[in-house]
Amino acid sequence: MRWVLIVAIAVAVLVVASWVVGLLLPKGHTAARTLHLKQQPEAVWGVISDAQAMPSWRLNVAKVERLADQNGHPVWRETYKNGQALPLELVETLPPKRLVGRIADPKLPFGGTWTYEITPVADGCTVTITERGEVYNPIFRLVSRFMNQAATIESYLTYLARKFGEEPRLSE
Repeated sequence: MRWVLIVAIAVAVLVVASWVVGLLLPKGHTAARTLHLKQQPEAVWGVISDAQAMPSWRLNVAKVERLADQNGHPVWRETYKNGQALPLELVETLPPKRLVGRIADPKLPFGGTWTYEITPVADGCTVTITERGEVYNPIFRLVSRFMNQAATIESYLTYLARKFGEEPRLSE
């Protein structure tokens, strides 16, 4: 019976220590990746700005639903194949160069923006996604430091390259 008490105390100490370490970490992080495509910026813009068509090329997205506008901006909910759903607000568009989306639910344990920048180059264009994220829960913040914070960007850009029949060429 004594070992149960020892285990319970050890778990409690671990949780409290994780909470404290998480509190000491910064809430914000920035991650960015660039994809090189043999496409014109207008073609890429047409794909990334069409939220309703995303389930046809982003294999992890099950459906996209249009929601009511917020702050005069379009909002949609992406539902992923794992069942998780995320509302997103389109806060800035400058076709075919720049698009900024933001997580539209302040109750989530994380938030932030994704900035898509399309730059013409000699053989097509580059697409750079910059995530400026925040993790509000200290334990989640600690756990997120052990994960690849650019993994979602890398997945998105890989699907985008394949949408155009190209192999992904990513850089930091």
